[in-house]
Amino acid sequence: MAFQLIADPAFYAVAVPAVLLMGLAKSGFLGGFGSLAVPLMALAVPVPQAAAIMLPLLFIMDAVGLQQMWKQRDSALLRLLLPAGLGGTVVGTVLFGLLSGKTVAAIVGGLTLAFLAQRLLFPPKADGHVRSKPLGVLLGIASGFTSFVAHAGSPPISAYVLPMRLPPITFAATMAVFFAAVNLSKWIPYAWLGLIDVRNMSTSVVLMPLAPIGVWLGVWLTKRIPSTWFYRVAYSGMGLTGLKLLWDGLR
Repeated sequence: MAFQLIADPAFYAVAVPAVLLMGLAKSGFLGGFGSLAVPLMALAVPVPQAAAIMLPLLFIMDAVGLQQMWKQRDSALLRLLLPAGLGGTVVGTVLFGLLSGKTVAAIVGGLTLAFLAQRLLFPPKADGHVRSKPLGVLLGIASGFTSFVAHAGSPPISAYVLPMRLPPITFAATMAVFFAAVNLSKWIPYAWLGLIDVRNMSTSVVLMPLAPIGVWLGVWLTKRIPSTWFYRVAYSGMGLTGLKLLWDGLR
């Protein structure tokens, strides 16, 4: 089987920053910005191809994140969210091809901005960490679905977890475990849908050395910046992500 890869320099001009950006997001730092990685790469290739190229890189990033943060995860929270997230990937498999990438982008962007508006208008009280379990299941399914379609699962699940005001490393570790499981569940459906091919996987191999760099840098920053600044960056990232995805979906 011949080794093939994308040769267009314009692709690598957007793919390299996209991979580094996703690595930072996988660490929990700049979390919302991870949803911009596939749209950024999609400036040069179709969205499904961009998602397929990113999948092996996510596997490397997930492995690094788990090794760095496994002990800091919130196991009780994962028992609620993870089955819902995996259910969302099933929904994504069934609906793949029926919903356009623009439609999904607009939905995710709109929900993200609605969450931020709610946070500004109705800030949580001191006991705001107590969250509705049905809401967690619903947003977990939404996260698994949007992650399957465009690796853009961060905004829905962040809408549920961020108001809990977990310690930054606990938030980052819990998200790392959640998305590691969700991303692992995508391999068979992606192959079944014809997205795992020689050209996409060869291109992933070329980009693979970049995968751990953003994660390592993000973990280092997450452990060292104050909690207040961590959440300011996280919410800013979600806001920019929401605007970008909504713009992509409606233009």
